Amino acid sequence: MKPANSPRFRKEEQKLMVLGGSDSSLREMKFSEFPSVLNPGDLVVLNDAATLPASLHGNAGSGAPIEMRLAAHADDSSFWAVLFGPGDWRIATEDRMPPPAPGQEDVLTFSEGLHAKILEVSPVSARLIRIKFLEKEADWLNEIYRIGKPIQYSYLREALSLWDVQNVYSSRPWAFEMPSAGHALDWNLLLQIKKRGIKLASLTHAAGISSTGEPVLDAFLPLPERYDLPQETVNQILETKAKGKRVIAVGTSVVRALESAVHLRAGIGRTELRLNSDYKLRVVDGVLSGMHDTAESHFQLLSTFASKNLLQEMLNFAEKKGYLNHEFGDSCLILTK
Repeated sequence: MKPANSPRFRKEEQKLMVLGGSDSSLREMKFSEFPSVLNPGDLVVLNDAATLPASLHGNAGSGAPIEMRLAAHADDSSFWAVLFGPGDWRIATEDRMPPPAPGQEDVLTFSEGLHAKILEVSPVSARLIRIKFLEKEADWLNEIYRIGKPIQYSYLREALSLWDVQNVYSSRPWAFEMPSAGHALDWNLLLQIKKRGIKLASLTHAAGISSTGEPVLDAFLPLPERYDLPQETVNQILETKAKGKRVIAVGTSVVRALESAVHLRAGIGRTELRLNSDYKLRVVDGVLSGMHDTAESHFQLLSTFASKNLLQEMLNFAEKKGYLNHEFGDSCLILTK
């Protein structure tokens, strides 16, 4: 399947594949028809995390050039990050030069006003480090927005701006890569959803990075990720379930947060849940997602909702129909009932 090589702001061009539901069918439609697949009383849950400029270019303690990509919150004051050697976004992650070996207590420099101290080097890979910015939070956050860029993808025609990787309903800057499942939802579609008697709710999930280019490290993803589940969203889910209606997650980040919130407890939590075909869903009845090839880890996540044979059938059909994949590609909606 070919990747979408640029952001797509003409929503009428985007396609949607629907798998499952009451008749277990496979249906092709325009993404603009998404509201028609849902029933009055269903609940659509969005991840409202805004995307950080998580790619920072600078120098290691030795002075060697590096790129550091913020990958996850480690705690309230530190982050997990992934290091890359010299190169830019036009080079695929798997082809990037390795960074110089990091050492604990090393200081990375990104500008006169932005420095990060390495607190820990992961035993999984020397490229995965835990860092803390040395400046005050307000100062380092301002500097990240001044010099940082959103994480880039080598298959795109042009470099992404920060605006390109925001969803229309984005709120707090928690995500390290765009929660891309909701990128095709514009205000018109959200209004149509509400007009059909379908409810909307949100949570904030710090979506992490999708790839590092190193197989051992990629197999370790996703890292534990922070989420914030509002009490209002919990109440809406319980009401929806009590009426026998469906909870539809926009993106696997929403699935991981909802399925990790024990007994749907509101508040800030951290999920280490790895979705796969063995996991039994407790809360979510369907997921809206991008199209992903079988070789990608995201395929394993979707196998929570449908068998791998059905997913493969969907992908084969989508490829014949010219669907596009990756962050700005077409979409699929997988329903369990």
